[in-house]
Order: sequence, then C-alpha cells, then structure tokens
Amino acid sequence: MNTPLRITAFTAGLAAAFGLALGVGHATGNDPSPKPATTAHGGHAGHGAEPTDGGAEHLPGGLQVSERGYTLSVENPFVTAGSPTDLRFRILGTDGKPVTAYQQQHEKDLHLIVAPRDLSTFQHLHPTLAADGTWSAQTAVPAAGEYRVFADFTPAGASEGLTLGADLHAAGDLRPAPLPETGRTVTVDGYTVTLGGDLTPGRSGTLTLTVSKDGRPVTDLQPYLGAYGHLVALRAGDLAYLHVHPDTGTPGPEIGFTTTAPSPGSYRLFLDFKHQDTVRTAAFTVTTEGAAAPAGHQH
Repeated sequence: MNTPLRITAFTAGLAAAFGLALGVGHATGNDPSPKPATTAHGGHAGHGAEPTDGGAEHLPGGLQVSERGYTLSVENPFVTAGSPTDLRFRILGTDGKPVTAYQQQHEKDLHLIVAPRDLSTFQHLHPTLAADGTWSAQTAVPAAGEYRVFADFTPAGASEGLTLGADLHAAGDLRPAPLPETGRTVTVDGYTVTLGGDLTPGRSGTLTLTVSKDGRPVTDLQPYLGAYGHLVALRAGDLAYLHVHPDTGTPGPEIGFTTTAPSPGSYRLFLDFKHQDTVRTAAFTVTTEGAAAPAGHQH
C-alpha cells in the first residue's frame, strides 16, 4: 500500500468493521510468490464515511441490505444454533438478476463475515458460487441469537466494492451476554497478540498488533488472502463494518493499521493471522476516548 489506510467505519452490529477482517501476509526469504497486497479490501479503505462527490458521505459498510442497486438476498435467514447450516444467498444486480461475475479481491470473489450482535464470535468464510449466481457456505452458529451476515465483494466492471449486510436468526436457548472483556494482550492457541495504539474519534492514528509465541516474536507469518494480516472492526451497537489491510509489508512480528474511528464508542477488533499453516483469530474490545465503557468492561 502506497499510503496509510484510513479506517472510517466500524461495526456495532458486525466487521469489521473499522470493520478490520484479517488477511495474513507472505513469508520472507527466497519465496518466489508475489509480495502481499497492502491495499484496502475491495480497492478502497472502507465502505463508509469517506467523503466523495464534493463531500457527500456514504453510510458505513454492512448497515444496508441494498446499496447502489445491488441487494443481498439470503435464502433462509432462520437457522438452529449448534447445527450445521448450508448458508445460501445471492447478490442481485441492478436488473434484479443474480450477479455471476465478480472482480477477485485478495484471492477471492467474495468474503463472507458472520457475527452475533453481542460480537462474542467471528467467522470469516469463503463461499462457493454456482453457475446460477447462488453462493453457499457450510457453517454453524454457536449460540442462539441475532447475527449479522456481511458480504464483501466487487461486481465485475464496478469501480469500487460494496459491503452489504443482512440479519440471520438462530433459534435455541438465548442467553444474552455483555461485550467480551479483553485487555491489551490476548492469547490464542499459544500465541500472544498485543495491541498498541488508540482509537481516537475523528483523528487518524496507528494500531499495531504484535504477534509472539513462547516469548519470541513471530517473524515468518504466512500468506493468507494476499496480506500479512486482516483486521475487521465492528462498532458495538449497529455493527458498522470495515475490512482493511495492513500498511506494513513485513511478515511480523508487528502488523500496523492506520485508522480513524468514525465516532466515540466501543469496537470489537478481529485480527486474522496465519502461521505454521493455520489461520488464527485474535479478538480485542476497545473503547474510544470520550465514550463510556460498556457494562462489565474495564477500559
């Protein structure tokens, strides 16, 4: 990426996102594979709050089921918690017909994010496309409740990408929970990820995620979707989404993102990184300056 990425929208009802979904980078050395991309997903820094057309602003990504004539149509939005689900959906074009041609972004035609309203879990899926324009993905939601499905894609011939969102309803024993608490350091599968920097509403800043294992920095992150790290940020409350990519081109231990929070509030950040042939996700809860911490959360 030639210029720092600017995060302009986050999810409060799902991504990132400051919406940050997370792709991981290429290993260094004599690897002949291309350098990882460091541009924003879909060729833009985000689907929200970036001024365009003389200052007009778009809504944050993922808040709408339809935008610019395209519609996310989920075949069956009712699922059972804990049971395998064949999640099927279509992207309807401006003519009302299913879209069958896409521009590949970060090695995929479409990225699918699934998250509950309480942002306790996160799934980054890559569905398959049938000839009739129907996408399908095998998944299972872990608990009953309301979920948000985000489709991040760029239609063939379009100048920029879109993130459309739709609700998914999971039947079962519903037990609402507060926003998960985290500190500046989280662990996942023996890896330690530390978050540096702050989110400041209306002002650009840098978030740095540092990955280590057994007390040693990880310097050989592997390629995942063409980048060293994918960060999805979701704003608590409305799940505003943004999917961006790192502004650094090294395979660790640090992955940097230049960000601007669109408003005071709490955000969930989901960092995907790949090491030793496995993709892992580190999740953080962050509250900006000037915002009250959520119930049960210590800022």
